[in-house]
Amino acid sequence: MRRITSRFLTMMLCVLSVSAVQGEDVLVGTFDIDATTPVGSPLAYDIAVGVQTPLSCRGVVIVPGDRSPIVLCALDWIGISNGGQDAFRDQIAKAVGTDPERVVVHTLHQHDAPRCDFSADALLQQQAARNEAFDPRHARDVVKRAARAAKRALDEAVVVTHFGLGVGTIEKVASNRRILGDDGKVKHIRWTATKDPIVRAFPAGTIDPKLRMVSFWAGPRAVVAITYYATHPQSYYRTGLASTDFPGLARNAREEVTKVRHVHFNGAGGNIGAGKWNDGSKENRQILADRVAAGMKQAWESTQKKEMSASSIRWRVEPAVLPAAPHLKEADLRAVVEDTKATPIDRYTAAKKLVWLRRCLAKDPINIGCLTVGDARALYMPGELFVEYQLAAQELRTDLFVAMAAYGDYGAGYIGTEIAYGQGGYETSPRASNVGPAVEKALMDAVKKLLR
Repeated sequence: MRRITSRFLTMMLCVLSVSAVQGEDVLVGTFDIDATTPVGSPLAYDIAVGVQTPLSCRGVVIVPGDRSPIVLCALDWIGISNGGQDAFRDQIAKAVGTDPERVVVHTLHQHDAPRCDFSADALLQQQAARNEAFDPRHARDVVKRAARAAKRALDEAVVVTHFGLGVGTIEKVASNRRILGDDGKVKHIRWTATKDPIVRAFPAGTIDPKLRMVSFWAGPRAVVAITYYATHPQSYYRTGLASTDFPGLARNAREEVTKVRHVHFNGAGGNIGAGKWNDGSKENRQILADRVAAGMKQAWESTQKKEMSASSIRWRVEPAVLPAAPHLKEADLRAVVEDTKATPIDRYTAAKKLVWLRRCLAKDPINIGCLTVGDARALYMPGELFVEYQLAAQELRTDLFVAMAAYGDYGAGYIGTEIAYGQGGYETSPRASNVGPAVEKALMDAVKKLLR
């Protein structure tokens, strides 16, 4: 009881100290720390031998009037799952005096970047098994520094007078990865780097070409620009060099031009990539970055500002219990985790899937978040979500500005639509997806409630 009471008092003092000075004003602060993998530590698929572009952990702290802070955090990592999510959200929440339900942590999903799952690491430690999938010491250090940075952002937050909404169209970046044959099954996978000109030549398919931007302003000065765009972020990878890849380059370039903090979120890009426009040539990275930056510039220049009030901001969550993929079997996964002859990466993968399966069986819900900013809604979703979820959300409320961030809790892996699980293809295969076809109903029920 003493520990709970102490934490409660800390939270209340933090909120009261802000509200006592600001009343019903909305405050916004930002943070940005280095999250680059140390040389000698694992990236997603290789050991880091250097740095091409430093990786960032950045975010926005929003204090809506006299209510608890909201924290939106985005990292240049491939994915953060299970206990990794818990650690980031819990420590950031504690630092700013809010509830973990009001903190979201998402990745941009670059592949020359690290992963994080403290739950899987704990299972491996119980078996005295090596964890070669990520560097837990570095990850925990980033968690601590992110929490401290969020607290500084809260302390230095400024009153915002306006919010802005803008949209830009991005040309020749996104294309659908799943090309169907006449039988309705996946005939080709158009990977993010596709060398086959015949596969590249297929139409772009179902995508969302729009980049959406929400900004906060203190009078004439912009405090932050938050952007959302759906695509896999790979131009090329497996270099051993930490890299933000093209979305990070675009974000950084626009930040340099505008002198305004940019926080970028990857939308529902699980089945979207640059493969139609990218054969993996190294020069394409900057070409793709310039195209994304052009969309960001268009969104910035088209921004319409509206006056801010405490009632303009709202945060809601809706729990969703996701169904485990039918191929996940606890006995099989446990056997791999305990197998001393299995490779370290196979043991890690099995440990991560085992943690996820146990969460599903326990009906441990994932919270879907929704940030209201005036007539805008930004949804915060788990996994490598298919773009159809983003398009469906926008169709539900054509009267609103609807943005979506995916790549939250990475435990689910790829999340397809119900029909996609019968179409075949990599994204919905047992290797890639840890959820079953009923996931569409579970997620869309939550989205409908949040957008109602």
